[in-house]
Amino acid sequence: MKLFFNLFSMILFFLDNGVSAVGSDVVSVSVKEGDSVIFHTGVKTNQQEDIKWYFDDTRIAQISGDLSHKCTDVQCEDGDERFRDKLKLDSQTGSLTIMNITNSGVYELKIISSTSSSEKIFNVIVNGVSNPERDEIQTKSVKEGEYVTLESERTKKQNDEMMWYFNETLIAEIIGDQSKICTDEQCKERFRDRLKLDHQTGSLTITDTRTTDSGLYKLQITISDSSFSITVAKRFTVTVIDSGLSSAAVAGIVIVVLLVAAAAVAAGVVYCRRRSRAAVPQSDEDVNNSPRNPEDIALSDTEHP
Repeated sequence: MKLFFNLFSMILFFLDNGVSAVGSDVVSVSVKEGDSVIFHTGVKTNQQEDIKWYFDDTRIAQISGDLSHKCTDVQCEDGDERFRDKLKLDSQTGSLTIMNITNSGVYELKIISSTSSSEKIFNVIVNGVSNPERDEIQTKSVKEGEYVTLESERTKKQNDEMMWYFNETLIAEIIGDQSKICTDEQCKERFRDRLKLDHQTGSLTITDTRTTDSGLYKLQITISDSSFSITVAKRFTVTVIDSGLSSAAVAGIVIVVLLVAAAAVAAGVVYCRRRSRAAVPQSDEDVNNSPRNPEDIALSDTEHP
């Protein structure tokens, strides 16, 4: 009983003084080749920790608490060419981003401070995909004035983040329960209330399409977990075909045609009235003695060139 009491007292002492035992967690991650992955540390650096990342026992990234030493891939002493220009290290948390991931294996995180140390292991399986699948761009073609829907082919979950880009410019996003469409003036001017987001799937619909809507659209989906985040992308090429005339132009032409027709009818009525007056019977005396009407001369000259 006394031994138990002493052990319990020691544990309380260590906890009160901020000293913790070495801990190790194992997280399994399955991704597709070409995806981007963020491995979260779950901490915020307080300028006292050293954070090191390893792939199959080879150090690929490191950051010291005071930022005096930071390196990724080949910048590290035992860096790995396989990760050249693929790694990003968050200066605030030490979280590691791997872009266009291709390497399956064990990624290990070590956090070391003056009072504690911890480890986290990410067992990553990268599922290969064919080149056509990796580079796939869906093609959409629509006539000007019609609508087009770009499908996410996914049911949105609570922690998902969905970002839509047009020619690399952000035009719409859904984060949690919040959504935004066209937050800058250029986007508002271009699409002007013609973008619709499906909050269940994240699919984007463009209404009343115009030829200027043609281009590359990209959907970026970030699927988040407490230990990691996976970002996948879908691309669409949209072509808006010029129908020749927009609906507004057609309506304008119809109005012009109606006005021309009305003017033609009015001119015809005036012409008939003048002809009827010219055709009234006259006596020989009237014909011989009355001066010729200039309009009659014009009509006569027109009828008998």
